[in-house]
Amino acid sequence: MESGARVSALWVYRSAAGPGLSVSLRSRRIKKRPKQSKRRVSGDCPAPAGPGKGEQPGAPQPGQGAAGGKLGRSRKGKQRDGYVDPMQSQTSGLQEIPSPQLAGVAPVGAGRGASSPGPQEPITGPSLHDLLQELGRVQHSRQRAAKLFEWLIAPISPQQFFEQSWENKPLLIRRHNPAYYQGLFSTATFDAILRDNDVQFGVNLDVTSYVDGTRETHNPVGRALPAVVWDFYRNGCSLRMLNPQAFSATVWHFLSILQEQFGSMAGANTYLTPAGTQGFAPHYDDIEAFVIQLEGKKHWRVYGPRDDTEVLPQFSSCNFAQEEIGEPILETILEAGDLLYFPRGFIHQGDCLPDAHSLHITVSSYQRNSWGDLLEKLLPAALQMAIEEDVEYRQGLPIDYLEYMGVPNSDVVDSRRGAFIERVQNLIKKLVDYAPIDAAVDQKAKLFLHDCLPPMLTEHERALSIHGLPARWEDGDVRDVDIPIKKGTQVRLLRHGIIRLCNEGNGVLLYYTTENSRVYHKEQPKYLEIDPEFTDGIEFLISSYPKYVCVETLPCDTLDDKISLATFLFEKGLLITEKPLVPM
Repeated sequence: MESGARVSALWVYRSAAGPGLSVSLRSRRIKKRPKQSKRRVSGDCPAPAGPGKGEQPGAPQPGQGAAGGKLGRSRKGKQRDGYVDPMQSQTSGLQEIPSPQLAGVAPVGAGRGASSPGPQEPITGPSLHDLLQELGRVQHSRQRAAKLFEWLIAPISPQQFFEQSWENKPLLIRRHNPAYYQGLFSTATFDAILRDNDVQFGVNLDVTSYVDGTRETHNPVGRALPAVVWDFYRNGCSLRMLNPQAFSATVWHFLSILQEQFGSMAGANTYLTPAGTQGFAPHYDDIEAFVIQLEGKKHWRVYGPRDDTEVLPQFSSCNFAQEEIGEPILETILEAGDLLYFPRGFIHQGDCLPDAHSLHITVSSYQRNSWGDLLEKLLPAALQMAIEEDVEYRQGLPIDYLEYMGVPNSDVVDSRRGAFIERVQNLIKKLVDYAPIDAAVDQKAKLFLHDCLPPMLTEHERALSIHGLPARWEDGDVRDVDIPIKKGTQVRLLRHGIIRLCNEGNGVLLYYTTENSRVYHKEQPKYLEIDPEFTDGIEFLISSYPKYVCVETLPCDTLDDKISLATFLFEKGLLITEKPLVPM
């Protein structure tokens, strides 16, 4: 190499791969390999127990090609020079909202009696900053979530959305207002995160491409430094940030409120795609997806489930070849301020137009939150209880049942088969009597609390919580450490649903979210073992929310117990007081 030659930031990574990589330092491109046949790629398939792939709730997954420290080959993303813009959205029976001219529906934030704008006029609403400030003054956290969701899908009403679109069909909302979601996330925010945080390839960031029917991940090993990341981007690769809520306080605030709307984890990924390229193959996910276009524009195609087995699937798909998915039921260009919702099981793909990059954030929820998932908790518990309590479940099988039962004997005509099958059916029916439905729901709730983001406190809430106490080191000693909760102190839970009492074994555990990580499942579930004499007091606090109650009214045996319970929960960040314990 000539002295003084300008070297790509990627050269350091690529040179470590040794012979076999053909790199042009002048063009910063890896020479294109022979075209591969179109096929399914398994690299995006999720593990059965993990969150979905593609545009999923934000669980970090190692990128394809990142294992073992191998350097993925980078190549220029395919420019769509022959791309023809669709003249209009193709929506076979789907709901497209071009303007707020819906009977009885006004934009969030519009005054009473405000007139609806014309078909091409922008749909307006409060800025995200102003909305979050306003929501901070709403006392009930479930009401905060409802108002935020209303803003998210305006001008559609939540009732109309859940009756017509939820788990049923895609919904496209055009706003003609690029500033509607401004402040949620931006390319400038993405760049600042790279510079100021330890962003790791394959953990926090994936570098991807989809060219000639082949989906690839190009993650190096180690920290995603700006020079390397932006060089990938300039060479046509898409950038997917997993768990942006771990780095962006605004995204964290947004999702921590929204998760209460669904009673299920709300996660997010961001996707930054260069003009004229595509980063992901067609696939479907196992989550309800809300695609929020933040910058630029993107061409989207959405396809219905191919058969009944793909309707509301429990797991995400692998990647599909184009010839496997048929014709789209919706094809549109999403512009900044627009929103596209599609249920789990709907195949989708998005690519950039030649003249504009795209930045969108996919907000997702309802992963593994079906009736079937509840029954997976319920039926084993019901069977165990039935075995313990009913001798019929403990009686031995017929000595000769192997002679007439089993697949080899399925066509045999034998009266013993009918009796055997009838006995099994009766035992299954009796399981209903042993089903601990409430306990199974508590187990689902426990999983949800582990999935939850920790609450982001407003300044007012901080002043009323443990974080507002002035405990400190000063003049060689600790100061103001005592928590002055007394019998007359007014207290309440910080948030609705922030805690859950669960009976486990012979004890009672209190699960909570205040000490969760902003990174999905980085921490183990947080819980406290509760003495039985305190459970009534905790249930009283849960049922009283959002009202403040006096400590002396807690249903505990003694005043000391009441103060001890309130102090303990306050120390864990679960209670706030009506007024600051220490005057400001």
